[in-house]
Amino acid sequence: MLYGTNSKRRDVMGNTLGRLGAAILAIALAFAGSPSFAQSTASNGLGNGASASNLGSALQNLAAQNSSRISQILSRAGRGGNRADDGNNKISADLAQAMAGRFNNNQKWLTRSSKGNLMDVLILANAGADTRLNGLRLALIAGGGVYGRNFRSVPGLSARLPQALITKLAQRADVWRIVPNRTVMQANSSLEMLTGADDVRTLAAQGAALDGSGVTIALVDSGIMTTHGAFIGNDGSSRVKVSVDFTAPNATPDSPVNSSGYTFQDPYGHGTLVASVAAGRTVGDASTDSTGVAPGASLVDVRVLDNNGLGTIATTLAGIDWVVNNASTYNIKVMNVSLGTTSTDSYLTDPLCIAVRNAVAAGITVVVAAGNYGVGADGNPDYGTISSPGDEPSVITVGSANTHDTSVRGNDTVNNFSGRGPTRGTYVDSTGATQYDNILKPDLVAPGNRVLGGYSTDLAGANVSILPSAFPQLVVQQSTTGKGLMLASGTSFATPVVTGAVALLLQANPGLTPPLVKAILQYTAEPLANASLLQQGAGLVNLPGSLAIANALSPNLSAQIAAGTINVGDSMLAPGNVMPPSYSSVIDGHVTNWSRFIFAGGQYVLSGDDLFTQYQGIYNPQVLWVGQQATSVAQNGATPTGALVSAGVVSVTGVLGISDPVIGTGAFTPSASIAQLAETGAALQQGMALSQGIVLSEGIVLSEGIVLSEGIVLSEGIVLSEGIVLSEGVVLSEYGPMPGE
Repeated sequence: MLYGTNSKRRDVMGNTLGRLGAAILAIALAFAGSPSFAQSTASNGLGNGASASNLGSALQNLAAQNSSRISQILSRAGRGGNRADDGNNKISADLAQAMAGRFNNNQKWLTRSSKGNLMDVLILANAGADTRLNGLRLALIAGGGVYGRNFRSVPGLSARLPQALITKLAQRADVWRIVPNRTVMQANSSLEMLTGADDVRTLAAQGAALDGSGVTIALVDSGIMTTHGAFIGNDGSSRVKVSVDFTAPNATPDSPVNSSGYTFQDPYGHGTLVASVAAGRTVGDASTDSTGVAPGASLVDVRVLDNNGLGTIATTLAGIDWVVNNASTYNIKVMNVSLGTTSTDSYLTDPLCIAVRNAVAAGITVVVAAGNYGVGADGNPDYGTISSPGDEPSVITVGSANTHDTSVRGNDTVNNFSGRGPTRGTYVDSTGATQYDNILKPDLVAPGNRVLGGYSTDLAGANVSILPSAFPQLVVQQSTTGKGLMLASGTSFATPVVTGAVALLLQANPGLTPPLVKAILQYTAEPLANASLLQQGAGLVNLPGSLAIANALSPNLSAQIAAGTINVGDSMLAPGNVMPPSYSSVIDGHVTNWSRFIFAGGQYVLSGDDLFTQYQGIYNPQVLWVGQQATSVAQNGATPTGALVSAGVVSVTGVLGISDPVIGTGAFTPSASIAQLAETGAALQQGMALSQGIVLSEGIVLSEGIVLSEGIVLSEGIVLSEGIVLSEGVVLSEYGPMPGE
């Protein structure tokens, strides 16, 4: 029998894979059948009789016949492939359900009245000559709608519309997607010893302290108590450079309120906790060290969540816009997003995914919570539970590890609540079929169980924020003078651990691009025992290992990539440097073995030192590669062509086999096994190339790395039920079960 029937499935994430806890369950997830990208002519889809002389004509036929869903979307992408296909699927599923009269309590964006329903929406627009969308604005106003604002991170605008007007606007050529303005909420020193931060404090060049100094982290959250002792710098002033509030009644999407003078800057308390984990200094007594990962980093407070930890997609997009627009002013290099939504939209059309993707393209490393939906109400694991924007391929998606209240890494495990991959965003293609993203996530895990951080009060210390008030048993140190500390659990608090780690990497080597930072973190992560790719990605963050690679690379890489003066296969090493001599690090006396692999193209597993000794086209932050297709994220950017990955990189994808959770193969392969499997993987003979955005290997169009066969009959005749209508509309509080697991 199948444990966990459909009737028991928890209403958590859009179109989840469902319960996969039964020992007999075997999903028809399959990696590409070929053992490498460099396919032979006998297994490349041309037939056994194909010869090299026929390769050119066969390639043309294959390209002409290629009708993959990603090709259909990206070939028409005016801005990074962010659109639905052929005018179909213009109205999101949750919005369409409300328009059909199916209402639920999560539709905060819906105002019902006897005169007709009003809906707060985001209208995503096609790129064109009308860059300010004046025609669309006039049309919605003429139809009785109320215009909100335009966005920079997403080509579109917000509005309040009568229900009938939505259908009319969806027929316009300059509209490609209309989604509800979903509610947003936050996602929910032993840290130094666990991550290895204490082992690398003195490894910076010229003897400078490696503490994140010179790097600014933007926190898109519920606010930061800037006077908390965790954020006070050496000069006695706060390291929070600026505080802006998009939730204030007099704030507008273009003009947030300066919240530096608020007497209560974080009434909910989530943002202060998150910020102190990433960049706090210790305020504990002699027995309690609360130092965060990057205690010298500067902070920018971008408040998008109100006093109750709630916001909307519109305020969140406005906050991300502000970060991108002000990145150069405040030297913002990293953005922490410890929040997520249950949207079932594909990453190609989800507004939050689009926004963070464009932030990455602007050179900002974005770190996002995986979400806290990894286990069902009956205790069985839920796969396909990565929340948005954690399902965006270009961001670093972080799951949660349980340290079991020790600073010894050897016994760490993945938290049961930590969100599991693959991503399950969907859209309906031109044939009416539902398509799923199936991106490998999370990327890695970090300590997220009973993490120590600062809690907020008002300026006078008379009022305590909601989180410590709600969970007094987790308060470790009470204070009315900005020294309060508490424990917290959830992927929200694992995420700033990685954010702090990114700040240290960028301090050590400012030339790293966001995708290169992600690759380094994955390659050096320590795989935890008995956890698969879909549970932990590459494994537990490892700072000494990451810095060993970062310090070996040229500090001029980002400038070279931006200028187009470095080519795939060129050396990335600084003059005289070599790769670290071993694939392990020592953290607090514990030998930490590296994973030695990365996720690439959303669905592939790659390995080999050539990933870092030679430049790879995937390290350009403006290139988005998923499955068979690659595209430019830059506005009106040309479709990328030419080399993508160099010869010598090892493909592990093919040797992982069919995905089976019982025997642990394919996407369910234990991450700790990948390094050994890489020894049997095939090195690319001629690398990988792009032709009009189509990924080629020796001239062959690749099959997708992971394919989920929808509706395939499972073990013992059980059919995986897709299309379960799950709760949408809330960007969820990712703080997890606060008392810990």
